[in-house]
Amino acid sequence: MLAILIALGTSLTISLLGTPVLIKVLRRKSYGQFIREDGPTTHLVKRGTPTMGGVVIIFATVMGYVVANLATMRTPKVTGILLLGLMVGMGAVGFLDDFAKVRKERSLGLTPRAKFIGQGVIGTGFALLALQFANEYNRTPATTRISIVRDLNIDFTHFGVIAGTIIFVLWVNFLITAWSNAVNLTDGLDGLAAGASTLAFGAYTIVAIWQSYQNCESVVAAAPGCYDVRDPREIAIITAAIVGASLGFLWHNTSPAAIFMGDTGSLALGAAFAGVSILTLTQFLGVLLGGLFVVIVVSDVIQIGYFKATGKRVFRMAPLHHHFELKGWKEVTIVVRFWLIQALFIGAGLFLFYAEWLARQ
Repeated sequence: MLAILIALGTSLTISLLGTPVLIKVLRRKSYGQFIREDGPTTHLVKRGTPTMGGVVIIFATVMGYVVANLATMRTPKVTGILLLGLMVGMGAVGFLDDFAKVRKERSLGLTPRAKFIGQGVIGTGFALLALQFANEYNRTPATTRISIVRDLNIDFTHFGVIAGTIIFVLWVNFLITAWSNAVNLTDGLDGLAAGASTLAFGAYTIVAIWQSYQNCESVVAAAPGCYDVRDPREIAIITAAIVGASLGFLWHNTSPAAIFMGDTGSLALGAAFAGVSILTLTQFLGVLLGGLFVVIVVSDVIQIGYFKATGKRVFRMAPLHHHFELKGWKEVTIVVRFWLIQALFIGAGLFLFYAEWLARQ
């Protein structure tokens, strides 16, 4: 538990104090956000606000993990290294996208093909490596099974080892891309994505801590309800570090935002969320723990699908938060209420997680 608290405190401090430094650097280089002209007119005043703030979130997270291990004399484990590698890798793709935007002075960054290739390389590498490095219990960081609050009997390798591995890689890439884009879409109002991410990773910190105390490797005689999760304490340290980094960044990102996280932050946070859901064997529980992100994506899908089918719109504008902006809601009101929605989803997810464990006792 000490390592988790150190990771949280370290990342919070670095993010809180480091973000103003990054803001000065970005302003000096004129690396500002470009606002889409077809969006809410109230957003035009945000043009030029420094972006790529995700750099400090990623750096603070990594340093939180490193300091926590050094302070408690822990040896980093492969699960943590893979998760951080996924976060940093996807953050790098987002950084290139953000840099292309400020370089071209337009709201379009990398081409869809370049972005897809970058995400695919990172996602595939994570998926393949997560099936390696078995420990003394023959447990790898990830499994080829579908999971809700733990693994089900639906195993991709039922189609054969090679075919199952390919399906697993595709599934992991889908999760990483879906969650990355979900956080990216949510990052449309000051503080919305940062606050929702703080809540989501806070929930996963609780899940990982519980799995650590109820792990089949540490529980005597593998007590009923124990979790076959590899290195859950390692995951808890990283999720706690992300909470601290997101919270420190939120101080400067809340309305009126002094900096935006950009694709650097949203892709990194989305990929990390997907990675945590895979490594904790809670792939579908993540739908509840990241419920606000799902709602935002679904609203966008509904808008696009309905418009293509009928030529009409369901919402005044998608994603959903822009719909309420055009209805006259204040930005802060939307953000706070959406945070509350995220908290309700998390409450339902944690209830399901604990109820499933109780049912096994």
